[in-house]
Amino acid sequence: MTSYDLHRGTDKSGGYAAEYKSGSVEKSAASGIFKTQDGKTIEIRDVWAANLESEMELIRELVVKYRYVAMDTEFPGVVARPVGDVGDMQYQTLRCNVDMLKLIQLGISLVDEEGNWVDGCTCWQFNFKFSLSDDIFAQDSIELLKTSGIDFEKFDKFGIDVQYFGELMMMSGLVLNDEIKWISFHSKYDFGYLMKTLTCTELPMDEQGFLDLLFTYFPCIYDVKYMMTLTDGMHGGLEALATTLQIERIGPMHQAGSDSLLTAQTFFSLIKKNFGGICDDAKFKGELFGVGTNHTKHKTKYPSTTSLNGISQTGYPALQYNSAVHYPPNLSSSMMHSASASNFGYEDGYN
Repeated sequence: MTSYDLHRGTDKSGGYAAEYKSGSVEKSAASGIFKTQDGKTIEIRDVWAANLESEMELIRELVVKYRYVAMDTEFPGVVARPVGDVGDMQYQTLRCNVDMLKLIQLGISLVDEEGNWVDGCTCWQFNFKFSLSDDIFAQDSIELLKTSGIDFEKFDKFGIDVQYFGELMMMSGLVLNDEIKWISFHSKYDFGYLMKTLTCTELPMDEQGFLDLLFTYFPCIYDVKYMMTLTDGMHGGLEALATTLQIERIGPMHQAGSDSLLTAQTFFSLIKKNFGGICDDAKFKGELFGVGTNHTKHKTKYPSTTSLNGISQTGYPALQYNSAVHYPPNLSSSMMHSASASNFGYEDGYN
């Protein structure tokens, strides 16, 4: 029996599937039917543990025609930064945080090559199991998500098992497929969490290893934030770009479904209005803002070296933790360093 068969034979919702199907999970303001600027309607659909398999089956069918996948994630912020001579500070910061934390929400929106939505539901908002008691997070990030309407009690009770989601995603046609075009916005952390979800392991030790693996699973990526830097007068975040392009948001901001829709809209509008309607792969494909060797990569304090003095032989730097971080109650501050050392490859007693 395959792992997939084993999971299908198990109640992955943690015993709450019947309660979910009976309607006890109230629909949030971030999901449902919304009107678009042209008077049509569009659906953002919440996905919990109980309806995960049926929605992934639907997506597998749709990506045959709708091959542009706009994506956004929500995650628990940045809780730690490397200390010392670690070479590429940006990537090592990404690496240690993604390895330490859990994905909260993923939004994907499907469109065709002309930017047309799927009829009916075109956007799925995957809600993962996350506990405010048992998981680590940056307090300010969680407060922002609460303000934006995320109900963490539901995520704890009805959320998707992220490892099982990774298994289904591997079989979905969304990854390892050079015909699928991923659209994102300032997405190095987004793809970091997706890579962790797909591989069920820590991120590669250096940025080049990360990029090699990334483009294996996601052969075609466009980062709208990077594309903005090639146009005059374009700056700021996703909301600012949408305002410049006169695009109205569908659904509330800081929820992954709505953000993925807006990412798709800005991508096609930017191509049409600023690049003559042509998406030039030579300029845009595989270029992420702040990653790799393109002009958006900021210089770090320390030069990148083959031998990184600040990283232990087992692969992880010393970390400075954000003071406003929630740790599980059974993990005391004195235990935090040793726990991190065990989980992330520290040498015992390394400072």
